[in-house]
Amino acid sequence: MTGITEIAPDVFRISTFIRENNIQMNQFLVRDDEPLLWHTGQRYLFEEVREATASLIDIGTLKWIGFSHFEPDECGSLNEWFQTAPLAEAFCSVVGARVNMTDFASRKASGLQHGETISTGRYSFRFLSTPHLPHGWDAGLLFEETNKTLFCSDVLHQNGNLAALTSSDVIGGARENLKLTQSGPMKNYLPYTSNTESQIDMLAGLKPKTLAIMHGSSYNGDGARVLKEFAEVMKEELTVR
Repeated sequence: MTGITEIAPDVFRISTFIRENNIQMNQFLVRDDEPLLWHTGQRYLFEEVREATASLIDIGTLKWIGFSHFEPDECGSLNEWFQTAPLAEAFCSVVGARVNMTDFASRKASGLQHGETISTGRYSFRFLSTPHLPHGWDAGLLFEETNKTLFCSDVLHQNGNLAALTSSDVIGGARENLKLTQSGPMKNYLPYTSNTESQIDMLAGLKPKTLAIMHGSSYNGDGARVLKEFAEVMKEELTVR
């Protein structure tokens, strides 16, 4: 079952719990003059996510579809959205647009440079190029500048069927997920590179008030502190000893 929660002004978390994998798949819709959907979900979730979105906006007005990197939960149903939303335009990183979308997408996707902004009307969004954070050389995140919401993708991933929004701990769940992914086929799910610390410092410098997290609870509060704590957790759990 797919649930909807407003986690920040005009930002709606659309969440489906996949019990067999113990994971929530979260997309985020921004309701504005030109509505924006951050992440599409997989193709098998398309109808549920579409119905949830249609309860919030007229699908025909959906203008922007953005995603962090090339994976099914980020952009798997992009072409289904294109068939449903005639005005929709996709955006991602320059690398993502050039390398992946030229072959995958049925419409041209815009590749945004680091720091480039788009406006949906009342809100302005800044694209942040973050190669290999969370993963993939095409990775990037999105920051809404008015209410200071950072769309984190897989950063701060927590497992389980969790509350939509919390002001308490998300670090514990994020640490546990890192531990779980350090063995078996999911090893190196989140890499720790020479750029990770500086990238997270950059994100923390934005002083986000809400962290819109793709798997698990979103967070409201001192986002800079949480991000810096997560950088330390990544260093502790992922650095080769």
